Amino acid sequence: MDIIRVEGGHPLEGTVRVSGAKNSALKLMAATLLAPGTTTLTNVPDISDVHVMGKVLKRMGARIEVVDKHTLAIDTSGVDSWEAPYELVAKMRASTAVMGPLLGRFGKAKIAMPGGCNLGARKIDMHILGLEALGVEFDTSHGYIHADASKGLTGTNVTLEFASVGATENLIMAAVRAAGTTVIDNAAREPEIVDLACMLNEMGAQIQGAGTPVVTVEGVNELHPVTHRVVGDRIEAGTFLVAGALVAGPAGVTVTGFSPQHLGMVIRKMEAMGVRIETLPDGSGLTAHRAEHIAPVDIQTLPFPGFPTDMQAQAMTLSALAEGNSIITENIFENRFMFASELVRMGADIHIEGHHAMIHGVRGYSGAPVTSPDLRGGAALVLAGLIAEGTTDVSAIHHIDRGYENFVEKLVGLDACVERTTVPDPDLD
Repeated sequence: MDIIRVEGGHPLEGTVRVSGAKNSALKLMAATLLAPGTTTLTNVPDISDVHVMGKVLKRMGARIEVVDKHTLAIDTSGVDSWEAPYELVAKMRASTAVMGPLLGRFGKAKIAMPGGCNLGARKIDMHILGLEALGVEFDTSHGYIHADASKGLTGTNVTLEFASVGATENLIMAAVRAAGTTVIDNAAREPEIVDLACMLNEMGAQIQGAGTPVVTVEGVNELHPVTHRVVGDRIEAGTFLVAGALVAGPAGVTVTGFSPQHLGMVIRKMEAMGVRIETLPDGSGLTAHRAEHIAPVDIQTLPFPGFPTDMQAQAMTLSALAEGNSIITENIFENRFMFASELVRMGADIHIEGHHAMIHGVRGYSGAPVTSPDLRGGAALVLAGLIAEGTTDVSAIHHIDRGYENFVEKLVGLDACVERTTVPDPDLD
């Protein structure tokens, strides 16, 4: 099996450029279904989740040309299926993002119940309730969601119970082809939603308010293909900034290729912990310096612009070394603390009480064999290994491959002593 082996204690220095945002690229790929013809996406991350979404689109009849490592030309003119099959959706929950575009184009969709990281129930009730308001009829049976809008989509007012990213995206992508005006209240405000709305507007959609709690969509009769650049990955950027906070050398770790404004709350909390973060003169990135004395902090994960749940594990890795007690409250996913038990194997002192992690700071980590429980938790374990005494072996790294392109290579470029290697699978002995 493949593992990432980390030798701790080596200072990091240099500049790393992050890839395109996973959470944006996947939804942009789904949105190409709305515009028959060839849409070209640039700055696409070369990660396994993108490969899975590509397979989903191909199963529906799309043709995808890999122009270069980060550019996809997606021709959806030949799409003649409205089904996202179980074996692909089960690998990645973002596959459900094709539901809105399929309803907008064909008036029907058949989607397997979602999979992905084991972070909790991940119910899609809000997707269904919102789309029902637009006139979609649903039948959920035998592990599939059957959606029918054969009578047409009609614009309406929809209020989301929770600012769900996935529900907001599906509603926007269906509403662009609905008759009349759709108003989405309590919409998610993430930068990736703004990126999606930008591309749809370039295609001919009429969307206003993306990035605010109220999004207004005026339905149009058709959309046309475009060329669009995927926004930079703020979560990958935050991950490398935490790496700098843990083990940067005198010059710090500089991260580029994203908008610093997309990490406002992360930067605020890191600075509260004693991390010095500088903005590059041209605003193109940030430099994180090592925190010699980490201050305890309280963090609550919340929808944007709050602290992102996708940065919770990385923040825990930092706060577990603080001089005092910290509390992290997870409000988005109920199973996201599985990472904590692996960090405890490395010497952390963490107790879980419901959706609160009570963290008592320790002096350091010791290298140990650990298992990646999910995408962000796996990356955070590698970060812990960078500062741990001795060697850390992180297994189940297929989770990391889902969202980080060339993670090991980028760390090596910062002078980390880390390698990807193959060891015998103990389950096969």
